[in-house]
Amino acid sequence: MTPEDRLDELEETLEEHLEDFEDCTRERAYGELTLTVPRERLIEVMTLLRTKHTLAFEECIDVCGVDYAAYGNSEWVTSKAANAGFGRGASRDDIPETDPKNRFAVVYHLLSMTHNVRLRVKTFLDADRPIVDSVVGIWASANWFEREAFDLFGIMFAGHPDLRRILTDYGFIGHPFRKDFPLIGHVEMRYDPEQQRVIYEPVSIEPRTLVPRVIREDSRYEAGWKPEPSTEEAE
Repeated sequence: MTPEDRLDELEETLEEHLEDFEDCTRERAYGELTLTVPRERLIEVMTLLRTKHTLAFEECIDVCGVDYAAYGNSEWVTSKAANAGFGRGASRDDIPETDPKNRFAVVYHLLSMTHNVRLRVKTFLDADRPIVDSVVGIWASANWFEREAFDLFGIMFAGHPDLRRILTDYGFIGHPFRKDFPLIGHVEMRYDPEQQRVIYEPVSIEPRTLVPRVIREDSRYEAGWKPEPSTEEAE
């Protein structure tokens, strides 16, 4: 059975078992299937995906957060003044939200070893209260994944047995993977030989985003341009 055949079979099975979940949507692209589930029905759907033998998604191989603030906007657009010279820079000011009700998403990557197929499950969360039920009770492997999403995005998982930071330092302020988190951070740290300890200080570097220099006028990209034939080809 080819991967496309397995996806066809998975779609048919999902359509059968999710008949009562009219608010769930499916999207198939690039050889993968994505199931979008409302957060209030996430545990119902996840339990079904885990326990139904015709689906049998035994493993949750990843859980990650996504911040859709300024989704679709280029981070590399700069002003004319910033385009001069080799040290161009773009200031990162307030980032507008495309949709506050769906600013964040939690994405789950599931694997069925029984049927040799993968499924991506996505649920959207609002900007003010990005809270969703934990799936640790269904897949124990989601424990540290959910802690990482909490640490980096500030997404909270109700019912998680030990929801605390996992990557950043003790007392860290903010969530570094959010689009509105300053690139320079809130504080900087260094070792003080006199006090013989690490100390925190206000950030002293300039807040800017460096962007690569782009050569915009190049004849190779003009319509109809062709390379000149070599001497051997001309003969």
